[in-house]
Amino acid sequence: MNGLSDVRLTLHGPQLQAEHESFQVASSPAALSRWGLFFHRSRTRRALLRLDAQQLLDVGLSPELARREGCKPFWRS
Repeated sequence: MNGLSDVRLTLHGPQLQAEHESFQVASSPAALSRWGLFFHRSRTRRALLRLDAQQLLDVGLSPELARREGCKPFWRS
């Protein structure tokens, strides 16, 4: 981190912590019904197939692993 990022984090740290504590994840897979989970998997796997090589590198996935995961049917975990 550079100095400016450290200052921003120091100044906005309490605000970020308060936002994090008040944020509730409504679409997490644990909170979804079976069909909601299937829809979530389908949507995220399609998005995974649309990522380019640089985006996959940022996420930490190889193109082969991303293709294999993205081509799985929605009913398989």
